[in-house]
Amino acid sequence: MNLIPQTTLAPGFSISKIIKGGWQLSQGHRASLKSDPVEDMIAFAEAGITTFDCADIYTGVEELIGKFLKAWRLKHGNLGGIRILTKFVPDYDILETIDKKYVERIIDRSLRRLGQERLDMVQFSWWNYQAHRYIETAEWLKELQKAGKIELLSGTNFNTQATKEIIDAGITLSSMQLQYSVLDDRPEQSMAKLCAEKNFYMLCYGTMAGGFLSSRWLGQTEPLPPFENRSLVKYKLMIDTCGGWDWFQSLLETLDAISKKHMVSISQVAGRFVLDKQGVGG
Repeated sequence: MNLIPQTTLAPGFSISKIIKGGWQLSQGHRASLKSDPVEDMIAFAEAGITTFDCADIYTGVEELIGKFLKAWRLKHGNLGGIRILTKFVPDYDILETIDKKYVERIIDRSLRRLGQERLDMVQFSWWNYQAHRYIETAEWLKELQKAGKIELLSGTNFNTQATKEIIDAGITLSSMQLQYSVLDDRPEQSMAKLCAEKNFYMLCYGTMAGGFLSSRWLGQTEPLPPFENRSLVKYKLMIDTCGGWDWFQSLLETLDAISKKHMVSISQVAGRFVLDKQGVGG
């Protein structure tokens, strides 16, 4: 029985509310993997976590998920409720000169890598708002959606103002992926309100702070670089910004007390904190 709750992003399109992230399968992390990532993905899907997040810039991950989809079909006959959420992240240097041919070429590349006839979802990202062509680029993605290459359009890491501009330009977004955790509550400032007004969901990453929000770090002395992967580099900076290591230990102690009361883990408490927030779809 599938006990993982689902979120309906659009008619006929549901995702598992817990999503298997793909960043840590990229080549910058993969050396630390201790098991077969394809077999791991099959295990996640069979446990009800049927939604997988990746990106065109996560080196090797779309190809890896393509292998998973092929293996899943061989084992189960069809994909069922499996959903793959990829991203379109144009190169920083091309933002001022980007054109539809470039956009379509990257989308076609993702289709080949994943072995799909239509991408389930494309989450659009943009590096620099001073390059104003993000609305025009979103319109090209909408054209590719109408052509049948994309099922749902979404965004990732856009601020509230730019998100509103895209929606007001007639682009329907099913979700916005952003960082949200007990360390980072910025989405509560304005994005959650826009979600309610414009009828889309937030899909959240960083909820475990790259593994820092776990019992592994409770009572530990402050770690020093070099760190074993890019996630720890990123989220250690977040901890430093929020209040430092002593403050973080106090937070872990609070989460630990809550986790013991409910007989769950610190990570589960941190995840539930985000899942229960207004506008969060996964």
